[in-house]
Amino acid sequence: MSKVAPSILSADFSKLGADVQEICECGADYIHVDVMDGAFVPNISFGAGVMKSLNQVATIPYDVHLMIEAPDRYIEDFVTPNTEFITVHQEACRHLDRTIQHIKSTGCKAGVALNPATPIVMVEDVLDKVDMILIMSVNPGFGGQKFIPRALDKIRRLSEIREANGYDFVIEVDGGVNTVNCSDLKSAGTDILVAGSAVFKAENRKEAITVLGK
Repeated sequence: MSKVAPSILSADFSKLGADVQEICECGADYIHVDVMDGAFVPNISFGAGVMKSLNQVATIPYDVHLMIEAPDRYIEDFVTPNTEFITVHQEACRHLDRTIQHIKSTGCKAGVALNPATPIVMVEDVLDKVDMILIMSVNPGFGGQKFIPRALDKIRRLSEIREANGYDFVIEVDGGVNTVNCSDLKSAGTDILVAGSAVFKAENRKEAITVLGK
């Protein structure tokens, strides 16, 4: 079984609170918060204020994904009693080890994301420090993209490295995840599935979350 983190990027922003409350009630494990700045990725989503406005309805933890330049400037903004993970991109961090320490100093768990063209070797020296590695299976910046199959190879390789070295980070995958490819992703070693359209555009959200997780 894997945990499911619906991405609110695919929710209906005219009723965001109701959508978040529904996925909490439907058995989701995390609320995946995709933050885009229009610089690191070619789109703008929302900031910490929108996330914090959900505190009154969120009954599961936030999984914050910062797709932004120089993320150290904003880490504290996303720290709440409901924030479990804060993930930054390897490609956006000049001093990645320092940024990981920064996140952990706030009491949150630290994650590092890798874009599709970024090899695992770029994070090998911090695998003993991170709590999560997020494998991007689409190019970040837009929801609703098709899954890039080579992500499966990266997940398998990362899982092998984790087992061989006794590391305890979790593996998350984000991009094009659906109820068809989720079995292959879990078999490859994925622990957390980020799903946007597959959950929020589903006719039956509870059923979609159940299928993704089991």
